[in-house]
Amino acid sequence: MAVADVSSVTIPAQELQRVASARFRRPDLNLIDDTEERREKYLKLCVPLHKAALKGDWKAAKHILDEEDNWRLARAALTKGWSTVLHVAAGANHVHFVEELVKGMDPHDLELQDTKGNTAFSLAAATGNMQIAEIMKRKNNRLPLIRGGGEAAITPLHMAAMQGQSEMASYLYDETTTQFFERDDWIILLFLCVSNEIYDLALKVLREDEELAFKRDSANNETVLHILARKILSSTCQSQRYRKRLMKSCLKQTQQLQLVKSLWTILLKRRDRVIMDTISVPSQVTFNAVEIGNFEFLAELISTYPDLIWEVDQKNRSLIHVAVLRRYADIFNLIHDIGPIKDVIVTFVDDQHGDNLLHMAARLAPSDRLNIVSGAAFQMTHELLWFEEVKKIMLPSLIEARNAEGLTPQRLFTRDHKELLSNAESWMKKTAESCMVVSTLITTGVFTAAFSIPGGINDDSGNPNYLQKPSFLTFAIADATAMISSSTSILIFLSILISRYAEDDFHKSLPQKLISGLVALFISIISMMVAFSSAFFIMYCHGSKWVPNFISALAFIPIPLFAFLLFPLWSDIVYSTYFCRYLFLPSKHMLY
Repeated sequence: MAVADVSSVTIPAQELQRVASARFRRPDLNLIDDTEERREKYLKLCVPLHKAALKGDWKAAKHILDEEDNWRLARAALTKGWSTVLHVAAGANHVHFVEELVKGMDPHDLELQDTKGNTAFSLAAATGNMQIAEIMKRKNNRLPLIRGGGEAAITPLHMAAMQGQSEMASYLYDETTTQFFERDDWIILLFLCVSNEIYDLALKVLREDEELAFKRDSANNETVLHILARKILSSTCQSQRYRKRLMKSCLKQTQQLQLVKSLWTILLKRRDRVIMDTISVPSQVTFNAVEIGNFEFLAELISTYPDLIWEVDQKNRSLIHVAVLRRYADIFNLIHDIGPIKDVIVTFVDDQHGDNLLHMAARLAPSDRLNIVSGAAFQMTHELLWFEEVKKIMLPSLIEARNAEGLTPQRLFTRDHKELLSNAESWMKKTAESCMVVSTLITTGVFTAAFSIPGGINDDSGNPNYLQKPSFLTFAIADATAMISSSTSILIFLSILISRYAEDDFHKSLPQKLISGLVALFISIISMMVAFSSAFFIMYCHGSKWVPNFISALAFIPIPLFAFLLFPLWSDIVYSTYFCRYLFLPSKHMLY
């Protein structure tokens, strides 16, 4: 029994007519026979009826159906695949069309099947249209029991689960007489539910037969727990835009966690050998989970079966080793929750390269994990942070240990990150140069404005004419602030340009300088706009008041625009420089 092949089963074309005639309740096939007389009638009646069903045009369809006695066309195949008008309308989700059509049909006509054995009800189940399914079921309550899907012979319930239609699947589960199910039906249903994240129904199925926890699909020889290990599980719901979506996500996460707990509880009732055989063939469940960072899944298993922390893969790497290699901080932090045995685990050496835990932190992260932080400079910062954090837990004798290539962790880090370091240096220089140009322009402008007094100077006293006005005081303070902050940013960006660009510089020094430079630049832009607005008020205060007000409002548009455009860069710098460090703060009682 191969779950993965259920949807792809087809019947050989040369045997289609014979097999279908024997197994299916077939529609009237006369109009699709390839004769000249029937071809003409097919083009006249079947093609327009097919189009009307696709569009949901009931008025046109009824006119065509009324041309034949007793609505014979409603029982006729409209395609070579034996689709009737009800199949087409149900597949196209036209509720009103289906409702009117079913009213005029005999209940047994709803059981007509296409070449794969699918009734129109099966198609409605696959599309998840509850209204259409209920309309047809009221007419014929046997429909949920009629199997389709070609040689796979699956029920509409299975088809709904296969398409991820959770509401429809739950509805059909309650409406299907499951005592007629064979063992394979239960196995297929459980795997389909888990694969398509219909966890509430999966829990119901599991309660029917706990032995399903040990069953495997013949395609991959995997258990349900193997599939769940590759589905990220979170005990807390991430913030999302809409409340309804948030609630549905939280419910699904809760049901997924409950399913994992139920499966694991069933397995724990067995002997150790049975447990390990179940979760280690064809691949190790724990390592499947750590490959994608499925922390909650691992925590659930390890908290009730602590010996799993000692598991190693084919290369003699522990869960912690793979977590470091894949850069999953929450799984790595488990090292702080396992007590003295961590000093043993850190001594494990990879059989392939002779790498210890620090060597793995020294290797370049996989591209999918490296790109969680954008920009070469911030990626370098992130990599350095990982190396330093792993180094903290290593025994002194292992920090300078050599691997099979004769490299210490530090030398391996330098070799593997050479290209990333070069790209980071190039990016940092270009960014500093661009920002420095802007700062220089601002400095030039505000310096000139300081000696071009708005409103002029009194010839008698030599004082500015508007010296006592608040707008002039605002201009003077803003201009001076812009001058000082822009000059400061020039010096900061200059220090970045002349930096030595060593590995350690990307750990704290360069990111902090870039943050300081951008803050100073932002302050200078704001101050420059304030100075400009104040000067405009001074120069044009005697005319219409709306003119300086309008111009001043326009002058402040660049400020939010600059903040908006710079926000992605700003957030990446702050995250990689400061917030990433909090990822490694060990939490108490992560497991127990």
